[in-house]
Amino acid sequence: MTNRVKPWHGVMVATALPMRDDLSVDFEGFAEHCSWLVEQGCDGVAPNGSLGEYQTLSEEERARVVTTAVEAIGGGNVLPGVGAYGSREARRWAEQAGEAGCQAVMLLPPNAYRADERVVVEHYREVARAGLPIVAYNNPHDTKVDLTPALLARLYDEGLVVAVKEFTGDVRRAYEIAELAPGLDVLIGSDDVLVEVALAGAVGWIAGFPNALPASHAALYHAAMAGDLDTALPLYRKLHPLLRWDSKTEFVQAIKLSMDLAGRPGGRCRPPRLELTPEQAAAVRAATEKVLAEGLR
Repeated sequence: MTNRVKPWHGVMVATALPMRDDLSVDFEGFAEHCSWLVEQGCDGVAPNGSLGEYQTLSEEERARVVTTAVEAIGGGNVLPGVGAYGSREARRWAEQAGEAGCQAVMLLPPNAYRADERVVVEHYREVARAGLPIVAYNNPHDTKVDLTPALLARLYDEGLVVAVKEFTGDVRRAYEIAELAPGLDVLIGSDDVLVEVALAGAVGWIAGFPNALPASHAALYHAAMAGDLDTALPLYRKLHPLLRWDSKTEFVQAIKLSMDLAGRPGGRCRPPRLELTPEQAAAVRAATEKVLAEGLR
């Protein structure tokens, strides 16, 4: 684990949510999974993100995901996603996270439609009223709203965000953010640019594939953060055929399949996500079995 200064630092696993065959949530398996991730060297979890299929959960299920994680590993180690179509709804999820014991939350920009800068700022202002530090989540590929370095600097200057999960895949963003908002923490958002963004000054990783192979990914993160490229690059090359799935549309299915192969509770995805095609599944299976055969866990 990392000696973290803030609750959003270190390796925070964007947890996949185990499903039973009937597509009900396996909360017992999820609690065990959270504990196991920390035992394997990760620092905490970031549930109720897109990898956690939050859009398909009932309100009761979504709230229970947070309380289950907090009971398993402590609120200071849980960074829940509070994204919602409505700003007041997102604020309520942030308040629920605080009541459960969490010390920070992660928030997407408005994504019910293509919001402009004025709307984005007011959205973050509303959720900030819940009183918890906010990690912004920038994923313009899916939300169609880009939290540009300049917009992030404005949000940071107004005291509305403390960090950003940067998922554009554009490593150059990290340097521009550091110039425009020197105090804003950059978190690695895409698994397949981990080393590059670590070297650019990141202080944490909202991670996908550690769901299946946490120990080797934690080792990769720490080597990259230490600038130990002799250790990091060979490991990065071995893991990259898996890591790049984190940036594909089918990332949830791919990570759950890897979890199943590694003996972790993953299971199916709720609709509208479908099973991987045979070709996709074969590629994920081959990449996972290769690293498992090499002893990576």
